[in-house]
Amino acid sequence: MKKYLVYFKNKFILATTIFVIYALFLDDNDIFSMVSHARKLNRLEASKELVSEKLTSIRHTLRQLKYSSELERYAREKKFFKKDDEDIFVITRE
Repeated sequence: MKKYLVYFKNKFILATTIFVIYALFLDDNDIFSMVSHARKLNRLEASKELVSEKLTSIRHTLRQLKYSSELERYAREKKFFKKDDEDIFVITRE
């Protein structure tokens, strides 16, 4: 123990040690908040990719819906619209 106390008698080593402890653990931008922000950034980037993929598919669908035949097909397949004289049977897989 006395061996380590000799190093802490030097004011430069003591000041550097206190600064490193403060910077790593006590500051607003400590190591724990940096890791937390990095994880949150990774989650947000992943969700950004999913949203951009959905946006691309929605834009494609909107381009197709400009035509009346595609509009009718979309309404029948996705929204289950029907004509007055038809019956619709929805089959789902469990």
